[in-house]
Amino acid sequence: MFEQVVFAGGGHRCWWQAGFWEVVAPAIDLRPRVIAGVSAGAATACLLFANDSRTALAYYREALKSNPRNAYPMNLLRRGRRVFPHNEIYRNALRALLGGERFAQLMRRAPEIRVQFARIPRWLGPRSAVALGIVGYNIEKYVRRSLHPSFGRAVGFRSEIARVQDCRSDDELVSLIIASSCTPPFTPIEYRDGRPTMDGGLVDNVPVDAVDPDGGPTLVLTTRRYPQHAPVFIREGRIYVQPSRKVAASSWDYTTPDAYEQTWRQGREDGEAFLRGFPSLRAGLGRPGPAAGLA
Repeated sequence: MFEQVVFAGGGHRCWWQAGFWEVVAPAIDLRPRVIAGVSAGAATACLLFANDSRTALAYYREALKSNPRNAYPMNLLRRGRRVFPHNEIYRNALRALLGGERFAQLMRRAPEIRVQFARIPRWLGPRSAVALGIVGYNIEKYVRRSLHPSFGRAVGFRSEIARVQDCRSDDELVSLIIASSCTPPFTPIEYRDGRPTMDGGLVDNVPVDAVDPDGGPTLVLTTRRYPQHAPVFIREGRIYVQPSRKVAASSWDYTTPDAYEQTWRQGREDGEAFLRGFPSLRAGLGRPGPAAGLA
């Protein structure tokens, strides 16, 4: 039914998408032609075709045993040590879960996966762009609660798209996902073609512009609750699904694998609820107006 699927970003909130997909995809024979993702949403989309979420959850549980905190301020006094452990943990996880034979499997099994990343405004340097981007992102997130924000574009951030299928190695894939996820100070700025990149969510954390406007029925998986909308709603012909309640995991929390599993399980529960309403949703797609009764 759905020819395109969009994976929003959200760091570890994206475990919700993995749980949802693993319940819904086999039940409705979900085989999209195109997937678009940003940040950890892009990593999740790749994981679903290269590996499996239970393996990934077990990996993080083991990897985080030696990481009790999200920040180590005393490392400011230690040469070569970082205050934030996120970059090393994230890169290692991507290599372990998407590299080697898993990369080959991804290339064999996955549909076209498009990854969105952001280019900084030409009138700003990287550090200034980081500060401006973070301020704008938080205004959109906590004040305006925009489904599709406008601040980033208004001040000059621009999105670019790269295809997973154009990566020639797992190292290139990891670099692409890091570029799409780049959120200083947690991760250093990643460079592509000699130019700095930042998290594609600074342009739009729900990257619907990365799929084809006339590409067929589109399913959009968010990771954040938008209280003004029902758990399942229709907008501009696209079907949006969001968590039924705030998920347990936080975007950049690298200390609580229990919260990742809770978020994944919630995704599965919300996937089951989606399937219960799926017959009426499919019937209602041909009718104008909101998807009433799908809450």
